Amino acid sequence: MAQTEHPPIYKTAYDFCLYIERVVENFPRSHKYSIGIDLKDSAREMLKLVVRANARRDNEEILGKLREEIKEMNVLLMLCHDLLAFPDFNSFEHAISLVTEIAKQNDDWLKTQRRLRQSRSGKMTSRSKFS
Repeated sequence: MAQTEHPPIYKTAYDFCLYIERVVENFPRSHKYSIGIDLKDSAREMLKLVVRANARRDNEEILGKLREEIKEMNVLLMLCHDLLAFPDFNSFEHAISLVTEIAKQNDDWLKTQRRLRQSRSGKMTSRSKFS
């Protein structure tokens, strides 16, 4: 069921998006306009996927796309860390912790949606027996 209120993952994704926008400003120029842009675009895409998933009843496909985007974000963050793009280790650590939290919330949401789908399909088959 589509919801009008945002789930907790929305706040985490929104906070992450804001954080990435701010931290990329402190990247060295050589990374700010290359991988920094990729980070910002990916963070925004994650937030958009959360909004889309919340707006639909059947959102497993979107949550699967979000899972892929999270994996890509982890790779980008690791690359930025290895390139020394983050101003300090704490910036990298905070970004990784936010993405990890989004990943956990996404997995929980996906599991819930799968259980709901299974329970709905179970109800439909039991009703059809009596029809």
